[in-house]
Formats: sequence, structure tokens, C-alpha cells
Amino acid sequence: MKATVKWAGEVKFEATSGSGHTVIMDGPPDHGGTNQGVRPMEMLLLGVGGCASFDVIHILKKSRQDVTGCVAELQADRVDEVPAVFSKIHLHFLVSGNNLKESQVKRAVALSAEKYCSASIMLSKGGVEIGHSYEIVE
Repeated sequence: MKATVKWAGEVKFEATSGSGHTVIMDGPPDHGGTNQGVRPMEMLLLGVGGCASFDVIHILKKSRQDVTGCVAELQADRVDEVPAVFSKIHLHFLVSGNNLKESQVKRAVALSAEKYCSASIMLSKGGVEIGHSYEIVE
């Protein structure tokens, strides 16, 4: 996997993934930014949410569940020192669909957390406390 991050002035950066997709990262005004993109640590949190959501949807579809929506709400805490690393991340999945089996949703979230989500598993091995919860929205 490869990526490039190109400085675009002040504290703004243009990041391009190996698959050719581009995102803008920028800092807040009090750090010299102009708030034109997500912060780098927000990008990391978004990556965790995307990785876990991908797993949950994939597992549910493979289990023949009629999923119509999935929203991952993430809450992260950071330590109050430099480096301001994450200390805790909680992922709460709001899963909607037709006749979803709770056992299947619970299983999908657990498998993502314990086996498949590379991003959250990597961070947990680095000392970040990661929690998961879900609710089924009819």
C-alpha cells in the first residue's frame, strides 16, 4: 500500500491514496490552518469507522441479512499531553434493515472487533481501549 501527502501551504495537505483518491487535511485556525479539510487524527478515526463498517456490512450480507443502512458513530478520547494519542475509541453501530436477526448483528460487530478490522485491532495493540456497541433500527 502506498500514498502521498503533498504540502499545499500553511498547514494544509493534499493526500492521495495508492488507488488514486484524494482528500484534503488542514489544521484549525489557531494552528495556522484555514479549516479546509479534516484533521489528520480525525482521518485516522474515520479510517477506523470505515474499516469496521466495511466488515459489519460484509458479514451481514454474507449471512443473508437484508441490511438497508449502517451508521457508525465514533467517540474518541485523547490524552492531554504530547503526543496527543487516542486513549479510548468507542464505535456504536446503528444497523437498519428488514427482519434483521439480533444474533447476526451482534456476531458481525464482534467479528469485526476481534478478527477483521485491521485498523481498530492495530490501535488496540498499541494501547488504545476500543469498545463496540450496536442497536438495530427498524
